[in-house]
Amino acid sequence: MSPLTSRVLYIFLNLLTLYSQVQESKQTTEHFRTYVENHTKHSDDLSRKQIRIYQLYSRTSGKHVQVLAKKINANGEDGGKYALLVVETDTFGSHVRIKGKETNHYICMSKRGKILGKVNGKSRECVFVEEVLENNYTALMSAKYKGWYLGFTRKGRPRKGSKTEQNQREAHFMKRPPKDKGEHHRPFKYTTVTKRTKRARHHKTS
Repeated sequence: MSPLTSRVLYIFLNLLTLYSQVQESKQTTEHFRTYVENHTKHSDDLSRKQIRIYQLYSRTSGKHVQVLAKKINANGEDGGKYALLVVETDTFGSHVRIKGKETNHYICMSKRGKILGKVNGKSRECVFVEEVLENNYTALMSAKYKGWYLGFTRKGRPRKGSKTEQNQREAHFMKRPPKDKGEHHRPFKYTTVTKRTKRARHHKTS
């Protein structure tokens, strides 16, 4: 076998090995994607559910999403009791259920795309998929009605899911921690230690 033939054969074997590795990597990615899709279709009752409390700031209305029992809007003030949301992780993925801390009503989307509050949040209509966008905002897509998003107008009124898209400002939200309503702590005061204060402390301890 000539040196040229050996070199061609060596290159061919390397290319064949590289091709096999690429195909194996693609299969692994596809298997994992299928695994995630299958396991996020249903609620995960085995894993420990994560519960978070925060506010959702609407990019269009400039205020916060609030749950007024069956009525949902984006006119809540920062720190308002109806703007505090309890977010429950539904599966090991990014599926969540959102309810108002004050009213205990879940944010849901009907088959007509209408946003409303329900006491029972077990339905798939009350599950949303968190999508983190490049602009650091978060979009919430209905887990049941793919491509329909939670959205609000400039006046804070809910938009129908069928009229929303991920790239619309109406469907963009920013997570905010609950506003601290407690009293501010007093600043720490430094005390100058002198011979007199040392003697005073000594008398108190003795």
